[in-house]
Amino acid sequence: MKLILRFLKIAKPWWWAMGVTVAALIAAAGLNLLTPQIVRQLTAGLTANTLDDKGLLQLVLLLVGSYVLRWLMRFFAMYLAHVAAWSAVGELIAQVYTKLQALSMRFFGQRQTGDLMSRAVMDSRQMETLFAHTLPDLFSNFCVLLGVTALLFSIHPRLALLTLIPVPGIAVLSRVFAKKVVPLFHKNAKMLGELCSIFQDNISGMKEIQAFGREETERLKMLSFCRAYAGINIHANFAAGLFHPSVEFCTSVGTVVVVGIGGWLSTRHQLSVADLMGFFMCLGLFYQPLTTLARLAEDLSACVASGRRVLEILESESEIGEAADAKPLQNVRGEIVFRDVSFAYQPDEPVLEHISFTVKPGQMIALVGPTGVGKTTIVSLVERFYDPNEGQIFIDGQDIRGVTLQSLRENMAMVLQDVFLFNGTVGENIAYGLKDATQAQIEEAARAACADSFIRALPQGYATEIGERGQRLSGGQKQRLAIARAVLRGAPILLLDEATSAVDNETEAQIQTAMEQLGGKHTILVIAHRLSTIQKADSILVIDEGRIKEQGTHGELIALGGIYAGLNRM
Repeated sequence: MKLILRFLKIAKPWWWAMGVTVAALIAAAGLNLLTPQIVRQLTAGLTANTLDDKGLLQLVLLLVGSYVLRWLMRFFAMYLAHVAAWSAVGELIAQVYTKLQALSMRFFGQRQTGDLMSRAVMDSRQMETLFAHTLPDLFSNFCVLLGVTALLFSIHPRLALLTLIPVPGIAVLSRVFAKKVVPLFHKNAKMLGELCSIFQDNISGMKEIQAFGREETERLKMLSFCRAYAGINIHANFAAGLFHPSVEFCTSVGTVVVVGIGGWLSTRHQLSVADLMGFFMCLGLFYQPLTTLARLAEDLSACVASGRRVLEILESESEIGEAADAKPLQNVRGEIVFRDVSFAYQPDEPVLEHISFTVKPGQMIALVGPTGVGKTTIVSLVERFYDPNEGQIFIDGQDIRGVTLQSLRENMAMVLQDVFLFNGTVGENIAYGLKDATQAQIEEAARAACADSFIRALPQGYATEIGERGQRLSGGQKQRLAIARAVLRGAPILLLDEATSAVDNETEAQIQTAMEQLGGKHTILVIAHRLSTIQKADSILVIDEGRIKEQGTHGELIALGGIYAGLNRM
């Protein structure tokens, strides 16, 4: 119930539509009750030979009118139910996406992309059943059940009591079914998320699968998982296959009781034929809501299973939060200070230990060292993708945990070694760095990144579509676009993580010249394995085993003859 109320709160703007839906369904069901009454009058008139043509025509017209009105009520109910449902689902998916944007990189590092997509889209979509079918049917059928019960008791109280015999059995069946099947629906939703993850991984890694000849291995792995997923669904449907016929059997028992007892009463003139016919027709209307309510147990189980997976995202807490009194970072000069910073992704596995350094405005500081010693982590901490376990990081003297995230990141531009480009044009990807960028600004940034010449050689120049993740471009071309995107942003702080790792020597020299021109105007924190890129840096920090082991200019570190000199010789 708590879960349902949570989702109803999301659907609050469309409560009016859901209310009209329930009212229309109840009205349609109420019109159904006219049919037994008309049949009673028809049977009574025919039996007593008191029904003339005019009376018959009135009954027929009344029946036709009730069917037309019922059609209208059903139309409004179905239409408005889906207006409310799909509007709420759209809002829910948007809220899940908004929440995902607010979560830290640690959250994404612990989860698979395919599973998150399954939760955000597939599980959220399941809520359409809750809003459009389960809840309206639940309320309307309960009201109909009360109305039909009252009508049955008005016709013959003792016979009406006998019709209630199957109700306890149906209630027990529904409870047992829900208890057995709910775990299967949870497992089904989880396996669907895992299936989406496998698909996403394999599609992203298709080049590697084909290059290493692993098609058959991956096919068999996928086949095995798909069969397991099918098995869970078969198991759940086996339970449903037992449950629904059992409910129908219980209602048929009630029908048999009414046929026997009702017929016996009618032969002894304790129940008129007209009342018996009316009772039979009402009996169908009585057991139909019971059967529907039993079916809703299955729908509700599936909705609850999916809803819990969605709520796990919505209720996740980001470790990167803004302080209540966070202030915007303004007029940034670009000074960066690390003061005794330590960090670990996993407890007892330190990545950085007691890191302290200062980058003055306009300086270029380089981070070098073996792979896996924490260089990229330092850049991630500056962007506040993570918070340090110990120590503080300052921008222009302000602790970055005390400023708003938006203002912090607005003053930074980042280029990663693993470049991500969006499915769109070259120009759109460069312009991603600056809202409302002009074509002239885009081209100027491209020239600064030594990208303008290759872009103009493309079939449509800056309007060329580059495909998903820029798959139609080479690694070096993608890196230059990423650099152009960062340059266009015009942020006072540039963070470059292996920004020239995929370019040739000539292009590297051109980018190096461009970086030197940016020096003095921007604070640049650069990670590089190609030491030629950072020889003119104002200071080089040599990171090893999570600590700063050496610090100085290229010349000073070469003269020192330590770790940096060894890297340079290699």
